Amino acid sequence: MEFRSDLMPDFDKMADGLVPAIVQDASTRMMLMLGYMNADALAQTLKTGKVTFFSRSKGRLWMKGEDSGNVLQVREVQLDCDQDTFLILADPAGPVCHTGTDTCWGQRNESSSFLVNLERKIWQRRDHPSEGSYTAQLFAKGLPKIAQKVGEEAVETVIEALGERRDLFLNETADLLYHLLVLLAAKDVRLAEVEAVLRERA
Repeated sequence: MEFRSDLMPDFDKMADGLVPAIVQDASTRMMLMLGYMNADALAQTLKTGKVTFFSRSKGRLWMKGEDSGNVLQVREVQLDCDQDTFLILADPAGPVCHTGTDTCWGQRNESSSFLVNLERKIWQRRDHPSEGSYTAQLFAKGLPKIAQKVGEEAVETVIEALGERRDLFLNETADLLYHLLVLLAAKDVRLAEVEAVLRERA
């Protein structure tokens, strides 16, 4: 979690001391919802890493997901150029809207990138295991087993790379990518963090 500004909004200048806060999925970049923060809500958000608003209807601080469990885990908080609106990049634990939809605009929270969507599903299996899920079974076996699987798939990929069967090479490569995504989730590392390293190198 990061607050990417040295500047703080002047809450006292805002109506009722509230600043609008737009929440965006950190992976898919879909807009999830709009809420309002006062100084206490911002402090609580930065302290806990979970998005907390000031609820105008409840008249108190309200952590998103405090009843449903569908919390918003903060990755980054930004302040706009006029210093009067927050943009919060977060990872949702489930549907964001109280109606049960992914976003408060009724849109599906999906990326145009298949790997990003696959990563989200893997993290969901990690945090909410389902019976019969191979991914959940891998997490249950622990980090050493997951790392071992990545090693096995890497060796099999190399073997097929030296062979003549393109279809076998593609399948082993897919297996390797999948198990690597599982390993990243087990290490609490996002694919975007790896991409950032590659971008720096480029």
